[in-house]
Amino acid sequence: MITFVEPDGARREVEAENGATLMETAIRNGVRGIVAECGGACTCATCHVYVEEEWFGVTGGPSSMEEDMLDFAFDVKDTSRLSCQIKIRDDLDGLVVNVPSRQG
Repeated sequence: MITFVEPDGARREVEAENGATLMETAIRNGVRGIVAECGGACTCATCHVYVEEEWFGVTGGPSSMEEDMLDFAFDVKDTSRLSCQIKIRDDLDGLVVNVPSRQG
């Protein structure tokens, strides 16, 4: 189960399939605020999320390529990630991410 906190504060709990990305999970479930213009190729910043602090150690930090794309995101924080770069796996069950009010 993954919880997306949408820009308006609404919480969306969705089932996620192992091997899918967090972005794919958001799109399949109609999560508001995830635009995903590049379709998951890590060539834009329109699937930006904030990983809850207690989960950031589990998801890990961004790769150098992802960091380059985060330069195009609005209001980047220490726990910012591109949801297309987070693969769903068993240890992410319960993950909570916040969707920013504006995408890059």
